[in-house]
Amino acid sequence: MRTLQLHVGEYPSVERADGGLRFPFPAKALLAEVGTYDNELSAYLWFDYLRSRRLVRPTEVLLTASERSGTPSYRIYLVLQNNAVVAIPYLADLKAKGFVTESTLIFSTSTLVQYGRSQTSVFIAAYHRPVHRNLEVMSTQQLVPSVARFLIFKSRTDPRVRSGAKEEALSREQATELAADIIVVAKFYQLPLDVFLGIGAMENNYMSIRGDLEHAVWKRKPAKDDIILRRRRHSVLVSDYSIGVWQLTRETLRYVHNLYLRDQRDYSQLPERLRPCKVLKLDLTDSHVLTTYAGLLLRDLLDRFDGDVGKAIGAYNGGPRSPNLQYAAGVQMVAEYARNILERVTAINGRLIARTKLSVRKIR
Repeated sequence: MRTLQLHVGEYPSVERADGGLRFPFPAKALLAEVGTYDNELSAYLWFDYLRSRRLVRPTEVLLTASERSGTPSYRIYLVLQNNAVVAIPYLADLKAKGFVTESTLIFSTSTLVQYGRSQTSVFIAAYHRPVHRNLEVMSTQQLVPSVARFLIFKSRTDPRVRSGAKEEALSREQATELAADIIVVAKFYQLPLDVFLGIGAMENNYMSIRGDLEHAVWKRKPAKDDIILRRRRHSVLVSDYSIGVWQLTRETLRYVHNLYLRDQRDYSQLPERLRPCKVLKLDLTDSHVLTTYAGLLLRDLLDRFDGDVGKAIGAYNGGPRSPNLQYAAGVQMVAEYARNILERVTAINGRLIARTKLSVRKIR
């Protein structure tokens, strides 16, 4: 957390409380601004995420809206205990754990905090009220921006990104391309979009990172491009790690590519970037083609299980012989959240702006 430069007269005073000392700032209420957004969906996603985190949960989280020169702005605030020795380390801990990237301490009043609460309640109510349009009737043009923001949010909240490891969240360009691919492929194979999104979130939070690096399988004979780890008399052990956004294993890629070669659908209806080659290339890094393969695999599993979504999702992870129902439950939970959020993006007017801007004194 950056060093705070306090102006003369703004130093915390010292008070005795409960047998100890506290250092309150000269304000009726102490807030921390922890996020500013130019669109409502991103702001609500982060607000909803923060208020559900165990570390953050004891602290009240506010979501507010304002407008300047016709441009909307959405801000997230934490209502802090007015005690420097508690508030400052708490914010530093949130930043260290990746829940916030920056914060600004703000002196406010009880009246303005209450106004922030009333704005927050409007957002919460709007994102929980019934909707009259669902994902199935929305156009690709309507869906892409919102789905892209959902993908960015999920990648940025991935523990590997929050921990500061080398993995990076999706850029806006990457998220927009992937969102368009997911929507097109879901429509081409007649897949439930929310379930397809749920699988992408559960597998890799939409990031292209190899997984299951130690996974291997025994085969009678090695195929071309197999990585052989061990041989025995009538079989070989080959590496079967997972690839890309959808975490398709090398063996699964072979299986789904054969499905593609036999498929009678008109693939000319897909954009060229989404059409697989006739010859399989293992270790694909092309998320476009991998999205097509993932969609075809899910379609195959749905058909195999006569439309039973739970079993099909479980088989995506555990295989048709032993569907992973725990994995399926996780996917369905994400799918339900994605549907609820995306269908309610338009539930509130995107330019719902406060009549009175939340005026505060900031520590510069």
